[in-house]
Parts: sequence; structure tokens; C-alpha cells
Amino acid sequence: HARSLACNCRTAIMTFRASVLTLYPDMFPGPLGTSLAGRALEAGTWSLEARNIRDFATDRHRSVDDTPAGGGAGMVLRCDVLAAALDSVAAKDLAPRPMLALSPRGPPLTQARVRTLAAGPGAIILCGRFEGFDERLFDAHPEIEQVSMGDIVLSGGEVGALMLLDACIRLLPGVMGAPSAPRPRRS
Repeated sequence: HARSLACNCRTAIMTFRASVLTLYPDMFPGPLGTSLAGRALEAGTWSLEARNIRDFATDRHRSVDDTPAGGGAGMVLRCDVLAAALDSVAAKDLAPRPMLALSPRGPPLTQARVRTLAAGPGAIILCGRFEGFDERLFDAHPEIEQVSMGDIVLSGGEVGALMLLDACIRLLPGVMGAPSAPRPRRS
């Protein structure tokens, strides 16, 4: 099932479209459905589609994990399933959106990167689980940017996706009450 939170579309154009590929779509919008982000979602300033990666598995058990192709401990998210999920979501795009894989192996997310994302059409976010992603995914899709939420390891990418989206949404015009959100001051 695709869990899509469409806006109340009073405006014809969405300024920011987020697609989250996850094993746990019910985690979304979570806290982003309340307060300023929730009002902006309802007003159509941004949209959210949370898709279950398992929906793209082709075997009868809907398997999404496998042992790493080159060997190693643990399980990784399968390349074929993730590629099918990405292709399905990206096929709907009129303008290509950045694809971000949340992984402790990527460089840390910065405010500068958040500003760039918020100024664009949105993002497709892959939430990692298990020991991460099958590396063949990045070979097949070099446009996927791995990004980390810092020098921490979480049980999955969903909390990081919420953090990334919150950072972007607050910068969208009108969300913080001004035509364009101010840069925060550090004290």
C-alpha cells in the first residue's frame, strides 16, 4: 500500500514533494503531521508519500533482505527490491528529485545541504535497515547520495528521515510565518 498524504490543494503547485521508501510507512508523517509542519502539509506547501519497500518484493514471502553479495556479517536491503521501489516513485516525477539513502556510511547532513534540498522540488528518501543497503544499488544508481545524521547509529533510517524532512520543511516559504524562513541565529 502507498500511504500518501495529499494536501488540501488550494494551490496548484506543491513546493516540496517528499517520498519516503521504508519498511515502516506508518511512522509517517509522525510528528511532521502536527504543528507548523502539519499545517503546511494540510495547506499543500509540501506533500508526503510513504511507500512500503516490501510492496516491491517479488517472491511469495515478500523478502526485502539478503546476505551481502561480497560476503560479510548480517543482512542488507536487497538491490532489486530497492531499485524497483525507486523506479516506481521516480517515474511520477516531472522534475527529477534528489535521491538520498540514509546511512551511517554517508557524510553528515549539513544545513547548507538542507537549504539546497528545501529550495528544490523535494526528495526521495531511502530508509536503511539491517546492516544497510546492498552496495550494488549504488553501483546501479550513482545518483543516490548517501547521507548520515551524524556520528550515531540508529536502528533504521526513519528517524533520520523525519529529522531531514523537518529541517527542510521549516525552510519552505510561509511555513515559519514569513515569506521565506529566516536563517537561525546561533548564540
